[in-house]
Amino acid sequence: MKKYLEKLSQHESLSQEEMLDAAHLMFTDEITDSEMAAFLIALKSKGETADEIASLASVLRKKAISVNGQFDQVMDNCGTGGDGSQSFNISTASAFVLAGAGIKVAKHGNRSVSSKTGSADVLEALGVNLHLTSQEIEERLEAIGIAFLFASKVHPNISRIMKIRKELKISTVFNYTGPLTNPVQLDSQLLGINKREMLDLFASVLDKLGRRRALIINGAGYMDEASLQGTNSMILLENGKKTHITLNPEDVGLPYYTNDMIRGGDARENADIMLRILQGEKGAYRDTVLLNAGLGIYANGKTDNVREGIAIAKESIDSGRALQKLEALIHSDTYKKAGVM
Repeated sequence: MKKYLEKLSQHESLSQEEMLDAAHLMFTDEITDSEMAAFLIALKSKGETADEIASLASVLRKKAISVNGQFDQVMDNCGTGGDGSQSFNISTASAFVLAGAGIKVAKHGNRSVSSKTGSADVLEALGVNLHLTSQEIEERLEAIGIAFLFASKVHPNISRIMKIRKELKISTVFNYTGPLTNPVQLDSQLLGINKREMLDLFASVLDKLGRRRALIINGAGYMDEASLQGTNSMILLENGKKTHITLNPEDVGLPYYTNDMIRGGDARENADIMLRILQGEKGAYRDTVLLNAGLGIYANGKTDNVREGIAIAKESIDSGRALQKLEALIHSDTYKKAGVM
């Protein structure tokens, strides 16, 4: 680790091989907590490259539990967090709309870190079992078309890293790796980030991680979700090619809403918001989910444009299929015991 610290202190980037080695060292007793903290600070001070972030994410995936099922075109939709918007759980609600539209979703998430309620918190409030084995995750992906991968459960070896992160009390590269470390091999991804200047960087990272197609978004008001408040900036990654896109509500036939209108609350409040959306309640919450789910459908490649993606998202909700996916996930343990799964 010493040679990597010296290199970073000179503001020199690590090669892919060097970063892979450094990341593996974080899971050993060969380095001290102080060395790991120094490494994270030096990396942040220099500025992380796509190779460095992708290499770290690759090692974190290898250290996660194995989900080995052979699934066709699985996607994830999640953000990095940290935007300070206190919005409701947009990507979690959107995941069920995506699943209702026939897209297989491996939803990776955790408890709250920078917001009031994380995806794990709201799903737990709804009665979803968070503590699944790899086999149970595979069963749900196969039978239901959506599974939740609780980050704390699928990444059992990062407790030391998490401890050091908390002690540092500053953002590090680990603030951005959560959406990159899904142990399921993803074909496509919708990724929200809270810093517009990092769109191109994360498009490169997802390319290096093997995504066939992905949409990287920074929303109006610098949210890590698409927003109906104004202009959303994004990059479409398709087979290694990057296309820069801006999108406003009127471009897709949706009304304007300020970000204050989509604030959430605690886990129970956000669970209630999600249920109301999936049951068909109209308004700012629903339209925000329609936008994000429509973008997810577009990111997956199921449609050639966002307007059509939004139309498919509407049908997923209004037909009741999105709600059925949530109910199936809530009752999956019961179904399994009954031999339905």
